[in-house]
Formats: sequence, C-alpha cells, structure tokens
Amino acid sequence: MANEKIPYKIYLDENELPKQWYNVRADMKNKPAPLLNPGTLEPMTFDELRPVFCDDLVAQELDDTTPYFDIPQEIQEFYKMYRPSPLVRAYCLEKALDTPAKIYYKFEGNNTSGSHKLNSAIAQAYYAKKQGLKGVTTETGAGQWGTALSMACSYFGLDCKVYMVKVSYEQKPFRREVMRTYGASVTPSPSETTQVGRKILAEHPGTTGSLGCAISEAVEAATTQEGYRYVLGSVLSQVLLHQSVIGLETKAALDKYGIKPDMIIGCAGGGSNLGGLIAPFAGQMLRGEADYRIIAVEPASCPSLTRGRFAYDFCDTGMVCPLAKMYTLGSGFIPSPNHAGGLRYHGMSSVVSQLYHDKYIEAVSVEQTAVFDAATKFARVEGILPAPESSHAIKVAMDEALKCRETGEEKTIVFGLTGTGYFDMVAYEKYNDGVMSDYIPTDEDLAAGFAGLPKVDK
Repeated sequence: MANEKIPYKIYLDENELPKQWYNVRADMKNKPAPLLNPGTLEPMTFDELRPVFCDDLVAQELDDTTPYFDIPQEIQEFYKMYRPSPLVRAYCLEKALDTPAKIYYKFEGNNTSGSHKLNSAIAQAYYAKKQGLKGVTTETGAGQWGTALSMACSYFGLDCKVYMVKVSYEQKPFRREVMRTYGASVTPSPSETTQVGRKILAEHPGTTGSLGCAISEAVEAATTQEGYRYVLGSVLSQVLLHQSVIGLETKAALDKYGIKPDMIIGCAGGGSNLGGLIAPFAGQMLRGEADYRIIAVEPASCPSLTRGRFAYDFCDTGMVCPLAKMYTLGSGFIPSPNHAGGLRYHGMSSVVSQLYHDKYIEAVSVEQTAVFDAATKFARVEGILPAPESSHAIKVAMDEALKCRETGEEKTIVFGLTGTGYFDMVAYEKYNDGVMSDYIPTDEDLAAGFAGLPKVDK
C-alpha cells in the first residue's frame, strides 16, 4: 500500500482498535522517579495512595514494568462510540503553505467533550464505579477534562464535583454549562468552599487561579467526603497509560499505508496528550528500533520544560499532594491568565520529563498571538476550529513545514489535534479584535517559584 494515494482521512476499522494500553515506562531504562511522601520523603506506597485514588488506578500508577494493560470490555465498548479517531492528511494546509512536507494530524475532537480527555475519563470513572464509590472530584483548566469526566460519570451514574480554574470558569461559561448538563457541580477555583482554597485566596487576593490551586481543592474535597476519590486529567502516569490509545491508533494508521513520520509534535501542559500521542514511537526509540524527532510545544507564559527545573516538587499549589520529580516552575507559580487553560500547569508529567531529560524529546515555547495566528490559518483551510491548546502544536507543525519549503525536504510531520475550540470564542474574539496580548515571565518571576521548591536530596 506504500505507493497508493493516501486518503484524506485514514480510519482503522472496529477490529483494529487497541485492546490494550501501552505503558512506555516499561521500556525506559531510566524510570521516572517515584512519587514521594512529602512528610517522610520516602516513595509513596499503595496504602498511602489509596485514600486519594481508586485502587486499580493506584496499581497502574505504581507499575513501571508491565508493558501492556488490557482495556476492560466496558471501556472498549464506550471507546467504539467515538473511536477510532481519524488520522487526517492535511492536503489543504500543505497547499496553502506551498510546502513539500507531508502533514498529518490525529483529530481527537470528534466526541461531545471536544477533546482527547474522554479516553482517560471513561477509564477512571469505570474503576471508580467498579470500586463501589459514590463519586469523584477533579480539577479542570480549559474545561475539556471536566467536560469529559462529567460525561463519563453520567454514563456510570457517579457524582462528579469539578473545581474549575477561575479564569476559565469566567471565560468559558458554555463549557461550564455542558458539565452541569451532564450532572456535575462546578466551582470556580480557588474558592471559599475548602480550607486550602480559603488559604490561597488569603495569600493571593484576586488571583485568577491555576491548575495547581484547583488540584489542591479537589484533593481536599475527595479526602474529606466518604465514598469519594480524586481523579486527574493529566500529569499522572496512569493518565498517560490510558491516552496511549491515541498513539497506538496513529501508528497503526500510518503503518497501514507504509508511512514513517520524521517528526511528531504535540502540545504540552501536563503531558496527557503528548505522552499518549508519542508513546509507541518513544517505545521504538527506547528499544532502538526506530528514530523520530519528537517536539513538545508549550506556552511561553508557562514554560516548564524550556525554562523550568528538573526537581521534586508538589503537584499542587496547596502542597497537599505527593512530590513528583518533574520539570517545574514551582508549585507557587501562578501563570498569566492566557487562553490555553489546559496548558496552565506549573509542572510536567514525570514520564515526559524523564524522556526530555534523557533527550528523547525536544521542547519549544511559543507566544499566544502567534498560536492564534496559526489557529486561524489552519481553520480557514482545514475547516476545523482548533482548541487553543492544540494550536500550539499547529504553530510548530506549520513552522517545520515552512522550513521544508526553504530546504526542499519532503519530511513527514504528524501532530496531535487534541480538540476543538468552539467553546473558546472569548479567546478568538480577543484575537480578532486585536486586543490579545503576550506575556512571558521574567527570570525574576520564575525565581520566586523556584524559591519555593522543597528541599529533597534525591
């Protein structure tokens, strides 16, 4: 099939859908450092994590040797409602850029939640239901994770409590209302409803919030209510495991037509999309079977990989969660209220961080107005209005395609289109009105966050 014309959309059939998730940690020689108990600075045990997370998810979180996990049949059946997602050849974008590069994007926005987040939300809700819980608590930035989780909880009859970063709560009322329509309660974070929220508000009056703040509130809400557990939409290894369906489908679709990508590009906030997209490709690199150029793209306003430190840090602003070794700006860093809410997290997945530290991954940061410029150009030729988060990957994919135009190289580029931007119209309005601004933290801004890093000699 290698020589036949590639269709606009490459679909797998139902029988080709992944039956297992792939755990890239199993092939990593340098394993991600373990989560640490902030009190003892010793690795977190199964029993210590049980009060916060569902039992099966704790087991997945701690397992860095099992390469594949069977996807439960109920989750497979749910996946079939919107998977496989298409791998799209961006012929129109290639023509508009006048590039010899071949551009493909894996589109994860073809479900009601509008993003890739549903891949893990349904898995985490399934395990909560299996354990007999009443409900779950979580945080959400852009609202995509909260929307996905509210859908998953509705499907399994679970209560869902969402703490939404305040700036996104105000900027994205329609995303909030979708969550409520699916039965979730949505609280702007930081709030007066939790002890940690009140503490953050006292220390930072008028704050627009962050994912770190919302995580703290959601964890407190879960651990102070009987029958509840906390679930997270990014960062954790269990989430990257579930999201590996993206990369497994992408690779299967490429293999179907004998296509080998030169580079794979994904937006990077906490690491769920990027980690899922690159998983099988990174696995090949780790095993010495193939080589790819993998690029993580983050906002210049929250540059954890490109300007952060590789160190143990709290996963949340309230410092109630375990310590994770990751590229971080410090748990006290509050990013500017940019419009890529899903990328406004101070740290990066330990898996992605370790791969970056070991130079399997590159990272670049891009400014907000340039991202929306790329998003607008993409929408006009490809017919999809992309989420601000996804548009970071679009920007760098376009940059790389333009380099190919200059050099004449026919490189194959694959990027992750994580979701749609139809609930992000406030952001597009500001871009279209010419009032969108760029903010890049100064070294002094970052120094304040680094000063709060815990002292861990590991």
